[in-house]
Amino acid sequence: MSEFLLHILCLGGIYAIVALALNLQAGYAGLLNFGHIVFVGTGAYAIGLGSHFGLPLWLVIPAGLLCAMVISVLMTLLGRQLTADYWGIATLALAEIIRIAVVNEDRLTGGAQGIGGLSAPWSTGDTAADTRIFTVIILLCVIAATLASLRIGASRFGRALRLMREQPQLAICMGYALPWLKCRALMSSAVMCCLAGMLLAWYTDYVSPDYLLSSETFLIWSMVMIGGIGNVRGVLLGVLLVEGLYNFIPFAKDYFHIGSDLTGALRLGLVGLALLLCLLTRPGGLLPEKLRTLS
Repeated sequence: MSEFLLHILCLGGIYAIVALALNLQAGYAGLLNFGHIVFVGTGAYAIGLGSHFGLPLWLVIPAGLLCAMVISVLMTLLGRQLTADYWGIATLALAEIIRIAVVNEDRLTGGAQGIGGLSAPWSTGDTAADTRIFTVIILLCVIAATLASLRIGASRFGRALRLMREQPQLAICMGYALPWLKCRALMSSAVMCCLAGMLLAWYTDYVSPDYLLSSETFLIWSMVMIGGIGNVRGVLLGVLLVEGLYNFIPFAKDYFHIGSDLTGALRLGLVGLALLLCLLTRPGGLLPEKLRTLS
């Protein structure tokens, strides 16, 4: 398998983990989190700062996970007095505040230049060998995230999240504390995203504020909605299709004589068009969620 395909597979695997994490919030719990990418950035910057200050991994990884969970708790607190739509805007605002703080804190985070030289613990120094190792590790992580998502969806916790999404008043009557359910969903998602961010930092050997751009959140939302929100298999299909569209453009631009300056805009435009067509023809996604009903 060529290095390019392995590269696409690695990035696609990381996006798959992040999309599955978003599905825990949006698909199972019905939470409109537009600041989802901040959890990925937290994991990536945990690795970057740990490398910058020479901290051991046994300290860096738990610290990164803890920071991601703290942010998820802050997001939960934001939603106590806000409806779903306004809470989504608040999460976007929180993510942007964190991104701007990262950009302007030059001495700690490297500012807009980011932090480089982030060698993975299993790095051998051979690029080809490292790519193959990363491919295996990321695929194993995708399998683990998929199994965890399926397990959560079939568990009592997953059923409670769906009940909160569909009938919040009934969930309250049945004794569920909705803020605590939301907090657990966000924390579970934050842990998955944080680990994906750590993998991304190690794989790219670099971390920058670009990892916190809101456009990344909406790209992940597109993957989830195109594939089928609430359906784990649909989410994986959405990741595959959107990643395919994203990586089709570099080949198409030479064939259709498209300027390099338009490549980024064309990528987002194609994803937006695919999302629009999906919303018009299959609002539930290509593989919509199938809820069990009482007969």
